[in-house]
Amino acid sequence: MRRINQFGILVFAMTLLVVSCKKNENAKVETVEVPKVKVQEAVLRNVEQSYELTATVQPEVKNNISPSAPGRIRQIFVKVGSRVVKGQKLVQMDAVNLSTSDTQIENMRRMYKRTKELFAVGGASQQDLDNAKLQLDVAENNQKNLTENTTLVSPITGIITARNYDDGDVSNPQSPILTVMQVNPVKIVINVSESFYSQVKIGMPVEVKFDVFQASHFEGKVSLIYPTIDERSRTFAAEIKLSNPSGKILPGMFARVKMEFGAAQRVMAPDQSIVKQTGSGAKFIYVLSDNKVEFRQVEVGRRVDDLVEILSGINQGEKLVVSGQSKLSDGCEVNVIK
Repeated sequence: MRRINQFGILVFAMTLLVVSCKKNENAKVETVEVPKVKVQEAVLRNVEQSYELTATVQPEVKNNISPSAPGRIRQIFVKVGSRVVKGQKLVQMDAVNLSTSDTQIENMRRMYKRTKELFAVGGASQQDLDNAKLQLDVAENNQKNLTENTTLVSPITGIITARNYDDGDVSNPQSPILTVMQVNPVKIVINVSESFYSQVKIGMPVEVKFDVFQASHFEGKVSLIYPTIDERSRTFAAEIKLSNPSGKILPGMFARVKMEFGAAQRVMAPDQSIVKQTGSGAKFIYVLSDNKVEFRQVEVGRRVDDLVEILSGINQGEKLVVSGQSKLSDGCEVNVIK
């Protein structure tokens, strides 16, 4: 009898344990909570369409000064940093060949004159006269070329930016003796998104800033629009002209060009709604629909106060999750709180 009682007690204890486990399991199921989130609507706002582009300052014109053939440099009259005017003498090359050419020219002129006199009295044919004239013309052209390559002058008004030889060196046409740049005006070539191609016009004013002149800004104008679109970057090139009478803006400077395209209505989302994907740099927003969220990729533009311009991915009026995103996944149910 005692053994029977002990067995009954054991069965009763096991039954209580099983019931208790089931209650605990049910309790666990019941404690799963739906994530709580806050939402805000995507709204339409007028947004100033201004864009900043970066580029490097270039000279308006760049000329390399060098003779067409190797030769001895007798004297260089300028140094790096010298300001020069158009037609100013820069380099004197060896003049031996030019002296020889002068002598030949004089001989040919006398020969042409004598042939012309003989032709007048029937002592020379038309062909003789034409040949003499041709030889004289060729010699004069050669002399002109020698003169241009003996005394080298500046083709522009500008500044000397490079000097590669000293007096007495023998020049090599592949390496210029001097480089002269026209720096008033200067130009800046920027690459603009193709979506603005119809809005960029010749003469359009732009604001230009330089990191070296932080307290100043300059006004430039669009002077040239390239007629092609780069198929890889989907941009087109535009040239900005910038007056530079003081010469303080130098080729090679880093420039920031601000272009204004007026205002346009854009879908705006709260900054708190943007979720950045680690590693890829892609941006997403949880969008609420029927108490469930969709993890949607978006393309963002400018930030205005605490709102971000949405270029694609979100429509006006859609409800966007602005808090509680860390507990969410695509398609999960949520509990919206105020």
